[in-house]
Amino acid sequence: MMNRVILVGRLTKDPDLRYTPNGVAVASFTLAVNRPFTNQQGEREADFINCVVWRRPAENVANFLKKGNLAGVDGRVQTRSYEGQDGKRVYVTEVLAESVQFLEPKGQGQGTDRGSQQQPSRQGGQDFPFGNQNQRQNQNQNQNQGYTRVDEDPFAGGGQIDISDDDLPF
Repeated sequence: MMNRVILVGRLTKDPDLRYTPNGVAVASFTLAVNRPFTNQQGEREADFINCVVWRRPAENVANFLKKGNLAGVDGRVQTRSYEGQDGKRVYVTEVLAESVQFLEPKGQGQGTDRGSQQQPSRQGGQDFPFGNQNQRQNQNQNQNQGYTRVDEDPFAGGGQIDISDDDLPF
């Protein structure tokens, strides 16, 4: 079985951060995700997808994401139900986010101004402020040492490659 969702969209309002009675943080937010096609009038439509994230990532989402910010969500679809105020059973389908990525630097998009805060970006398992491009580039170069870039041809030298028949898989 497989249940995996990857979304990229904009927040429709500021995230709602709450805490369970045990003190566990939970944030809920809605992403507006554009459809890849236009309707008959030539307009793009969007789907509004409810997302939930737990614990420390929930606090990060509440602190750093605001209405209009672009975010990426990786998680799974989950359905739950509860009894509504009128006594009827209410079913809710939402994305349980396992990872939320902040996809644009502070000051871009439609989000509100957050003062002088720096919004962190997760790259290579380390936090970097958006404002320091050189530090990110140097870090990425250091992480990629010893690896061949995708656009580099490892056989560009034009020399012969010596492979024995024992090394071939067929």
